[in-house]
Amino acid sequence: MKFKKITLVFLSAIIIFSCHNEARNNVERDTTVNPITSFNNLFLDSAALERFLATDTFFDRYTQQFSDFYKQRNYEFAWFDSGSLAEQAGNFMNLLSSTIENLNDSSLYNERLQQLFNYYSSGAKKINKDSALETELLLTGQFFNYAAKVYKGSDIDVTQLGWFIPRKKIDLTAMLNSAIQSKSSAPAGNDILNSQYDQLQSFLPKYNAIAKNESWDSLPTPDEKWKLGTKDKLIRKIKHRLFLLGDMDEDDSSKTFDKAMIEGIESFQQRMGLSVDGEIGQKMMDELNVPINDRIKQILVNLERLRWMPAQNDSIYFVVNIPEYKLHVYDSGKIKFNMNVIVGAAATSTVIFNGNLKYIVFSPYWNVPPSIVTKEIVPGIAKDKNYIAEHNMEITGKSNGLPVVRQKPGADNSLGLVKFLFPNSYDIYLHDTPNHDLFSQSSRGLSHGCIRLSNPKKIAQFLLRNDTTWTSEKIDSCMHLTKEDWVTLPENQRVPVFIVYFTSWVDKNGKLNFRKDIYGHDAELANKLFIK
Repeated sequence: MKFKKITLVFLSAIIIFSCHNEARNNVERDTTVNPITSFNNLFLDSAALERFLATDTFFDRYTQQFSDFYKQRNYEFAWFDSGSLAEQAGNFMNLLSSTIENLNDSSLYNERLQQLFNYYSSGAKKINKDSALETELLLTGQFFNYAAKVYKGSDIDVTQLGWFIPRKKIDLTAMLNSAIQSKSSAPAGNDILNSQYDQLQSFLPKYNAIAKNESWDSLPTPDEKWKLGTKDKLIRKIKHRLFLLGDMDEDDSSKTFDKAMIEGIESFQQRMGLSVDGEIGQKMMDELNVPINDRIKQILVNLERLRWMPAQNDSIYFVVNIPEYKLHVYDSGKIKFNMNVIVGAAATSTVIFNGNLKYIVFSPYWNVPPSIVTKEIVPGIAKDKNYIAEHNMEITGKSNGLPVVRQKPGADNSLGLVKFLFPNSYDIYLHDTPNHDLFSQSSRGLSHGCIRLSNPKKIAQFLLRNDTTWTSEKIDSCMHLTKEDWVTLPENQRVPVFIVYFTSWVDKNGKLNFRKDIYGHDAELANKLFIK
């Protein structure tokens, strides 16, 4: 569903200012605004605002924002001019209606506000002082409620969900000032929402329509492999479903397995993170049979996460999306390249956080964790006195009765030939691995929490690209030393790294992707967002 033009004007006004801390110090009442200097002769007093907030406790969470907003305008009405509702009121109500429909979020609906808006927008009517005041304050409160929900996200403790990326702070008062003052559409300067948000939300109307108009019975997996020209009544049903989901261009009602269907299957497999082979197997049918309402919830869950994310900008940064098993390198706000990664298994899940990549460690030592020393190395030494040497290890001391063991640099080192550190309290980092054959697996939750890279040299080259002394040959040489070599990146070249968890997103080709909830984070968040 496309917003009306009037709604887009209002939305542009909202997003042209940058996010910053909500805390505002000693907002002064602007007494230069008065009935003489203003085109508007409608004003309220602070006592009326206090009475409203005392009786309508739904908005008391925004008491400070109400106070700051109206002090700045000396309590002049914002949503009315002298004769009627102002243009901005209609813009906002259109936007609110579209948002409620797209997100299927009844919490953003206020029946009393809708009644009053309908009354004042249905034609020229004499303004009633009491109802106009109520309409004015309901519009302001509902704006704060809308902006907080859509741009900041639900009021939940995200750290309880394993999310440790700081949530951005939103200045609701500045947002409302911008929306009220802007009279025309303006280009978005510092977008509040990550650019992925609008792309993902754009699929909701389509999926809502499918849920409303189509049955989604479970389809069986074919008993045998289909070949070109095979005819089966199940083919027609699968084709129709692939058409509804956007993987086939035409709603082909034939029951013949043809090239167009193979292309549709490959498109679907690609979007689901499955092996792309053009064949229909159990894994593909499992994904194709996921109820459409479950997919809608999956989109909504990921939209909520996107509200927590900082806006995408033109800087350089890395994004590791855990359920996708990929690292994306952004340069000037666009994907430079990406690569497969291995992330933590469910039992040792990779933490969701962000940090700044500061060090490259070539030919690293691997400091063996005490748990592995206890379970593997001590018994290994007891059985074989040459165990340490045979595993290219050395003992550097003792701690708590255990030997302190590290593996020396080399091709068999568990960290591979290079690691990348962004100091953090979770002891998570990026590193190479000697087991590159594992990257061919479609599910790569295999590590103890750290992130293994399929092409670490490419990361090193990217990080060192501004220093011409770091040739490909020099990097190769440093990756094959007998002693580790630390390189500290200049402060202005340290790269933000975001470890994130998105099971639904829109790729660079505009296709909607889904992945499995490998850590169960979707289910936890859904329990907080949706009423059962």
